[in-house]
Amino acid sequence: MSAKQFNEATLATLIHPVLLCGGSGTRLWPLSRKSYPKQFVKLTGAESLFQASARRLSGTGFAAPAIVTAADFRFIVIEQLAALGIVPADILIEPSAKNTAAAICAAALALEARAPDALMLVAPSDHVIPDPARFRDAVQAAAPAASAGQLVTFGIRPSRPETGYGWLELSAQTPDFTPVPQPLQSFVEKPDLAKAKALLAGGMHLWNAGIFLFSSNTILEAFAAHAPEVLATTSAAFEAAEKDLSFTRLAPPPWAELPDISIDYAVMERAQNLTVVPYAGAWSDLGDWQAVWREADADTTGTVTTGPASALDCHNTLLQATSEAQQLVGIGLTDIIAVAMPDAELISHKVRAQEVKQAVAALKSKAVPQAETLPRDYRPWGWYESLVVGPRFQVKRIVVHPGAALSLQSHHHRAEHWIVVEGTAKVTVDSDVKLVAENQSVYIPLGAVHRMENPGKVPLTLIEVQTGSYLGEDDIIRYEDV
Repeated sequence: MSAKQFNEATLATLIHPVLLCGGSGTRLWPLSRKSYPKQFVKLTGAESLFQASARRLSGTGFAAPAIVTAADFRFIVIEQLAALGIVPADILIEPSAKNTAAAICAAALALEARAPDALMLVAPSDHVIPDPARFRDAVQAAAPAASAGQLVTFGIRPSRPETGYGWLELSAQTPDFTPVPQPLQSFVEKPDLAKAKALLAGGMHLWNAGIFLFSSNTILEAFAAHAPEVLATTSAAFEAAEKDLSFTRLAPPPWAELPDISIDYAVMERAQNLTVVPYAGAWSDLGDWQAVWREADADTTGTVTTGPASALDCHNTLLQATSEAQQLVGIGLTDIIAVAMPDAELISHKVRAQEVKQAVAALKSKAVPQAETLPRDYRPWGWYESLVVGPRFQVKRIVVHPGAALSLQSHHHRAEHWIVVEGTAKVTVDSDVKLVAENQSVYIPLGAVHRMENPGKVPLTLIEVQTGSYLGEDDIIRYEDV
């Protein structure tokens, strides 16, 4: 057996995680927004939800993960995986959001090309599963059924009459909800409260987690049988894809023709080879702020405080503040969600937490920037945030990662002044190149060709003062980029 054949055989025996990493970031506004959705936020610990998902689906028996995400998030994905020491097998870039059917189809095509008929575990990247070993055991229990040509979905043991999830109907009762594969009887749409109570009491239904296990060949055959237009159009986008560094950019023209449809509607609800595996461990999709409160460590009154927040005589309340420059204080609150950020605040009754999405839509209709963008803007080289904005000036804080560099650029309408407050900057201004240390500054005249680099081993932090007639981010002429 050649080395190539050995590698292919080895890949075929592994489970290949596929992390779906899109999302608009509306349900946990203002902490999560379109520019930085919840999977990248550290909501429940020291790691982001995306990092926890990648770590959970790694180790013995698992291949390197593939990621399906948007172009805006590609460098965030790379950075967060690198912090875990995980090198992805592929990062597929969606030209636009087309729901889960297209994303899963593209991932299956990529895996089939890389490791034919291998098992792929499809999972959202924003779920909370506190017991990763137990979940991996459930995945291994499902593997024989998936290898035998079944489309396996994982159902969560319900703990309440939830109306925000779809449900799965079992074909046989499982009193202890052990992870034993069984035929799936049917899918149940998100129920009203009365029906959800009946489903919970009946003991024959699970929450639909949107987590699947199947071979790449099996799911592609299912697309061919039940959603041939999705398969054909996604195949065209994949075949015309372009490699960009470690990314695979799916071709925009065919991708634009794809329907916006979920994998459930496109394939699962039409297929006959369906298997469900119960999972009895803790799980949450953190679908709204009430779910965040439910997963957090509350005090004896049911109150959760995060960041610079204080509660006096509060009950079953979540108080979350994100900036050390502010203090959030709640007095006499019951069943309230209060989230404070430097540029936006949310105050809601817990039972109406799912209406945050409607509030974001209302803000968007008014063209309010806070609806979709955070004060902090993440870039491949680091991040920046606006501190003060005036009619003809703007003050920013800029952080550049060690070894990173901004593009070589110039501006038509603004001059800039950089003051280094941490680290050392290598600065290019026209033909002049010099090092600028802490407490030193440099002036960038209007029209000058310039670049900033961090040659050091620690993050570079500087304050940028812009002055001019126009301060928009599109006033940039790029001559060279890293």
